[in-house]
Amino acid sequence: MKLLYFLDFFHFKQAGMSVTGLDYFAWEMGPVPKVLFDELSGNMRPDMKDTINELPPEKFQQIRPKKKFDNKYFSKREMKLLKDISFIFRDTKADDMVESTHLKNEPWDRTLKEKGKFQKIDYMLSIDSEIGSLSYDEAKERVGEISEVYQLFGAD
Repeated sequence: MKLLYFLDFFHFKQAGMSVTGLDYFAWEMGPVPKVLFDELSGNMRPDMKDTINELPPEKFQQIRPKKKFDNKYFSKREMKLLKDISFIFRDTKADDMVESTHLKNEPWDRTLKEKGKFQKIDYMLSIDSEIGSLSYDEAKERVGEISEVYQLFGAD
């Protein structure tokens, strides 16, 4: 789930929207997309059961795909991010990945300090002055535009 977090927050930083549409919460072990966590923890929909195998948990839950990856659901930007993230974390152990989500002043850390445990992490916290990042105003404008489209067309 940490890789999904990186995908969503890196994409938001560049485009002003997440890839998955998931909301993440500041749990003790890091950012958690609660809806997905709950589904994987026992309320799995049939379409999810058809695509993944749950492996017996050791220290953490493991899932493996039943079907081959299909990139038709991803934009070019999303595919590039998927490749970049898989390259960055290809040899990373789970404990190291936990540490990378807990870096000082990153979205999880700031949410935990400012709002407390189990609170929603605001995607806007990913906006910074790095090259490739939208400005705060650009991101806010895109969030507003996307929200308006959802309201017009009845999507969540």
